Amino acid sequence: MANTKVNYGKVAVPRIRRIDVVLGLRPELFRHLMVVMVLLTLVSIFHVWSRVKVIDMNLQVAEIARQIKEQEQEQNRLQLEVASLKTPARIEALAKGELGMALPTEQQVVVVR
Repeated sequence: MANTKVNYGKVAVPRIRRIDVVLGLRPELFRHLMVVMVLLTLVSIFHVWSRVKVIDMNLQVAEIARQIKEQEQEQNRLQLEVASLKTPARIEALAKGELGMALPTEQQVVVVR
């Protein structure tokens, strides 16, 4: 093994890529590209964040509209219930049945002038 000869004549030289040459010749170009990449990333993040906020606000608006509709239906139902509770026939039936009242006779009526 000590007598073996190594032939280094056919060793491959690493190729230099074109981008390495450009960036090596212009280091300020690399800085500018990095600034552009950072700004593009920030703008993209802001755009995604704003879209998420818009969707969230639309969901909140839809939920509030649903609650308003439910409250309006409840209000209509309660107004109908109040109207039915105020009917003279119902009040007279309660007065006669539960309270034991009766319509006054002519002798019980006093006219005040």
